[in-house]
Amino acid sequence: MNSLAATTTKMMASTTDLIARLRKVGLLAIARVLDDFLARATKGHWSPVQILEEIVRLEEIDRTCRSLQRRLQRARIGRFKPMADFDWNWPKKIERDLIERALTLEFIREGRNLALIGTNGLGKTMIARNIAHQAVMAGFSVLCTTAAELIEDLRSCGPETLRRRLARYARPHLLAIDEVGYLAYDSHAADLLYKVVDRRYERPGAKDPTSRSVLITTNLAFGAWNTVFPNATSIATLLDKLTHHADVTLIEGESYRVHESRKEAAARRKKKP
Repeated sequence: MNSLAATTTKMMASTTDLIARLRKVGLLAIARVLDDFLARATKGHWSPVQILEEIVRLEEIDRTCRSLQRRLQRARIGRFKPMADFDWNWPKKIERDLIERALTLEFIREGRNLALIGTNGLGKTMIARNIAHQAVMAGFSVLCTTAAELIEDLRSCGPETLRRRLARYARPHLLAIDEVGYLAYDSHAADLLYKVVDRRYERPGAKDPTSRSVLITTNLAFGAWNTVFPNATSIATLLDKLTHHADVTLIEGESYRVHESRKEAAARRKKKP
């Protein structure tokens, strides 16, 4: 028994050391399941080639999953309802074919932009976040932000920090900017937004030939952007570059949130004795 116990202790120590070494060289998947892996290999009388193939398979799956998790975190998509819950019959006007085509990510592969225009509560953000999520799942890099967040982020930067931050916004395959037009800004804010669009205009990444796409949601027609960016000389050029290679679609109708609020209020009234 003493000999058996000593052998078992030695094997456990050896396995623990091997797990640490596997982690050190980045083989995290096999390190997590080493005991089970060794048991299966022994029971199945695996050849050296079979062992190596299984190690590679486990590591490929694990690295794909971790890469997806990192890209989802970096995308900052936020919570959203799936498109299966979208009521296509609610808006008075909506180009369903264009939106469903956008969900195939065709516009990203072609290096085009996408603009969703419509008043509040018609599902622009829901559509945009579904597109962003689809893009991440398809292997594209994505960054989601609001116009307010983007402008305040850039406004707070010094010259050198601004250069690096602009590079961050220029890097993803898809940059989704939500809620353009909800707040009024000065001409400096318009210049900052222009710099972001300009750095993405017809420019593939240094290590990736794919062009960079911008997805915009706004409650204002482009002709009215001067009302939220008054006295901004860069707006005309910004819109020219944003819409040059772009699909632009208008969604019209009453706010679905208002519609749901009315339904809930009516249901509460019915419950009253």
